[in-house]
Amino acid sequence: MIRERLVNKPIINEENPPRFIAIEGPIGVGKTTLTRKLAERLNFGLLLEQAEDNPFLPSFYANQRHAALSTQLFFLLQRAQQLNELTEDDLFNRTTIADFLFQKDPLFARATLDKDELELYNKVYEKLEVDMPTPDLVIYLQAPIKVLKDRIQQRGIKHERHIDLDYLERINAAYTEFFLDYTEAPLLIINATEIDFANNDSHFEQLLQYLLEINGGRHYFNPSFSIV
Repeated sequence: MIRERLVNKPIINEENPPRFIAIEGPIGVGKTTLTRKLAERLNFGLLLEQAEDNPFLPSFYANQRHAALSTQLFFLLQRAQQLNELTEDDLFNRTTIADFLFQKDPLFARATLDKDELELYNKVYEKLEVDMPTPDLVIYLQAPIKVLKDRIQQRGIKHERHIDLDYLERINAAYTEFFLDYTEAPLLIINATEIDFANNDSHFEQLLQYLLEINGGRHYFNPSFSIV
C-alpha cells in the first residue's frame, strides 16, 4: 500500500479539516494526478489504488468475460485491505486522501459480471463494506468518452490499449448514475473536460480556494466560469 506524508505544507480548513477525502471518476479522468497534487500541496496522507498489482487486469481488458470476476474480486479485496490498514491515528490526527471510494466498487461489478457472478460478488462486498470508513468529502471528476479515450491513449499503458468504447460508455454511465443521488458525504463534482490540474496552476489554485468553502452538501466546480 502506498501511503506518504509530506511536510511543511498548509492544511485545508484548519478549524474543521476533513479527515478522509476520496477522489473518484472513470479511468483516464485524472484521479491519481489530482490526488497526488493535493496531497503534496496540503500535507495529506496519500492512499493510492494499485491497479498495476492486479494480475488479472491485462486479461480482463483483452477478454472481459474471461476475467471479469477475478479482476473485480481482486480489486475489492485490495481496496478493503488498504482501508483496513488505516489506523484510528491516521483518520483522527491527519487528513488522508485516496484516489478511490470503496462504496463505488459495485458499479464495476454490475457493469461487467453475469447474474451468478454478481450474486457471489455482492455477498463478499456486503461482508467487507460494514467496516469501511465514509469520507468527509468526495470529489467526482467527470469527462465525456472522447476525452477519456484520448487521455488513456496518451498515458500509454500497454494493456489499456484494449479498452473499447462500449466498456468506457458503460462505466461512465454507471458513474453518472451512482453520483446522481449520492448523499453519503459532501460531494464536489468537477467537469474535467478542459481542466488540467497537473499543468495549469490557475485551475489548481482556484480549486484549492473553493475547497476552503465546502462544509457540506453538493457542489460544482468549473474554473472557466465564476465560482458560485
